[in-house]
Amino acid sequence: MRYLVAALAREPSIELGVWAPPGELPERAMSVVSPVDADWLGGLMAAGGVSHMMRSGGWRAWLVPVRLLRMIGKAYRDNPGVDIYHINWLQCALPLPGNQKPALITVLGNDLRLLKLPFMRTMLLRAMKRRRVVICPNADWMRQPLAAAFGGVAEICPVSFGIDPDWYAINRERGLEKPYRWLAVTRLTADKIGSLFDWSERFFRDGLRELHLFGPMQENVEVPGWVHYHGPVTPQQLVSEWFPYACGLITLSRHAEGRPQVMLEAMAAGLPIIASRMPAHAGIVFDGETGVLCDDSDGYGAALLKLENTLTNRRMGEAARRWVAGEIGTWDDCAQRYVRIYKRLLGRS
Repeated sequence: MRYLVAALAREPSIELGVWAPPGELPERAMSVVSPVDADWLGGLMAAGGVSHMMRSGGWRAWLVPVRLLRMIGKAYRDNPGVDIYHINWLQCALPLPGNQKPALITVLGNDLRLLKLPFMRTMLLRAMKRRRVVICPNADWMRQPLAAAFGGVAEICPVSFGIDPDWYAINRERGLEKPYRWLAVTRLTADKIGSLFDWSERFFRDGLRELHLFGPMQENVEVPGWVHYHGPVTPQQLVSEWFPYACGLITLSRHAEGRPQVMLEAMAAGLPIIASRMPAHAGIVFDGETGVLCDDSDGYGAALLKLENTLTNRRMGEAARRWVAGEIGTWDDCAQRYVRIYKRLLGRS
């Protein structure tokens, strides 16, 4: 979200107020977080975020989202002069005030799980009624379930997030070298890891290739000894130390993905993708063109061999970069997509 805030702040027609965890803001963005809220949000982020606390914090963790929503509701009430609300994630729309101000609500795949909770759809419909609303999932496959839930009160308009130019600037001119390096960048949960360890073991134990895993440990996931686990990683480290020398990115997730940002960043860097076959992956990995979709262990092994051929790897990697540049673009492109929706919500040409 830091990249989106920076891009929106560069738009001269916007005066941007930001309610978010503490962090450096661009010059033209103004924080609307109280000092008390900032301290609490900082502690929440240090603890791994609300989702992590919900998974691991026991019954008391259920008080965290309640407090979070109360704080967001107070922020809405304390800033009555806004023209439009840009709300990230469905749950943050729950405490919207009854002031009829228009709202743009972004949605990730994980947000769709909310709709399975008792009364959640009813509460969200109540928050959206008597105001103009555009719901913006970050992938087209979410259009249908969102239209079924909210099509009577909101327009559903998918909007892709952007990509920082640093990813597009990565140079992969060096030939692939043994041992082949394959990367997996993910939060470590059972669903996010999926079949990665089970399918990979027989193909990575021989030393001809290496699996390098990056990301925070958010569940008690046992990492096999043959996996090179590096823990959390910064985007700058991936840009400079890892993506230029890798064969590609692997994701065998079973998680309810929207449009995984790390996959788009890898494609922008010219890396082909090996992914499990699911709607979120099939929407960006075109099988045999920008990567390979896998249904089982044998297909996964064949994909590894196929993409360890230098010519095939380069061809698919460059196809991935071209597709992302044309369809996704940068964060400034993303900001302009949102600005057009703002104007439509406000009735302006």
